[in-house]
Amino acid sequence: MILGCGSFGGIGSAPALFGQGDTLEQALELMDTAWEAGITWFDTADAYGGGRSETYIGEWIRSRRPAGLRITTKTFNPMDEGEDHGLAPARVRRQIDTSLRRLGVERVDLYLAHAWDDDVSAAELAGVFEELVAAGKIGAYGLSNVDGERLSEALEAGVFAVVQSSYSLLDREAERDVLPLCAQHGLGFQAFSPLAGGWLTGKYRRDAPVPEGSRMTMRPGPYEHLRDDRVYDALEELERRGEPATLALAWLLADERVSVVVGPRRPEHLQPALAALERPLAQAERDELSALFRPAD
Repeated sequence: MILGCGSFGGIGSAPALFGQGDTLEQALELMDTAWEAGITWFDTADAYGGGRSETYIGEWIRSRRPAGLRITTKTFNPMDEGEDHGLAPARVRRQIDTSLRRLGVERVDLYLAHAWDDDVSAAELAGVFEELVAAGKIGAYGLSNVDGERLSEALEAGVFAVVQSSYSLLDREAERDVLPLCAQHGLGFQAFSPLAGGWLTGKYRRDAPVPEGSRMTMRPGPYEHLRDDRVYDALEELERRGEPATLALAWLLADERVSVVVGPRRPEHLQPALAALERPLAQAERDELSALFRPAD
């Protein structure tokens, strides 16, 4: 289980929402709770909150001095409106240095390309990442938000270790190509948005207004397609079977190929993830949930 820190000081990498999200005090409390629960891998990105997420993690590291913490950070998105973005080698070198300064560390365990850059070849990207490994600034590197075609191209060019993509009962695209490729080539796979922006928690209901302050009020675009009777039918059946978020996370954890990045907003939101660790699904039950949420042809 990995703690996603995308809500620290903003909502992901959206400049319009920088300064919103979790305050420093809230972030510190959440990191304390996760650490005490045994979660020792934190996931962030340079552009989360316009750098605030890394800064908050850095403050936690300085004040707690944790032993054994693993960190993932990423780069691609602009740090603010009008600033540059992408994976040009010079920019990657600059961004890792600023990330390390904000985090207050000499090295991160995993560095990810946060998106694919059509202006930078896979070989060029692998080359600059290898340079950072040799310099001791990163332990390993990988890709995020990548499809099967681009992943295949990248695998021909370098030693990518991890793929991080959206994956949940309500987002099964990774099953098509990416997960099989990861298994074939021995790459780790990390699932982000495991609760589909809150849709798998039971908070969004048929013919009911969305809760104030929820993802559907702040950044609804990626989830608008879920306003569908077929989805509501499946969600209602999931709730009849148990606590929805726990079941949705247990479904992911039952796949040995998958690690899960959870992004709670409050310490109590960690409870379904911890409960899922204690509730392993038998294969038959996992298959039933897979069929319940099977994508339409």
